[in-house]
Amino acid sequence: QVQLVESGGGLVQPGGSLTLSCAASGFPFSIVDMSWFRRAPGLEREWVATIGAPAPNKNYADSVKGRFTIARDNTKRMVYLQMNSLEPDDTAVYFCSGAGFWGQGTQVTVSS
Repeated sequence: QVQLVESGGGLVQPGGSLTLSCAASGFPFSIVDMSWFRRAPGLEREWVATIGAPAPNKNYADSVKGRFTIARDNTKRMVYLQMNSLEPDDTAVYFCSGAGFWGQGTQVTVSS
């Protein structure tokens, strides 16, 4: 069955970096656009970034552009989100999504 499993979240100080990973299985990963979303406390889920397939075009929300980088490894069936210059407003549960499916999410907390 389809599985999307995120990892890599944690607590980081403002200005710090984290890399999130998402392991995908159960669907033709290499031809599916993959996205990251996030949901901050008390707010709606927000789109963060998308990487296309098979051509790896990338798109980002304005709030993360220039700080976050999405990447994929089709051989490993993995999608990544490199997050730099993290801010307290980046605190959220981050979700991986593709083929209409969602992972369980991984918590990112940016705090001093």
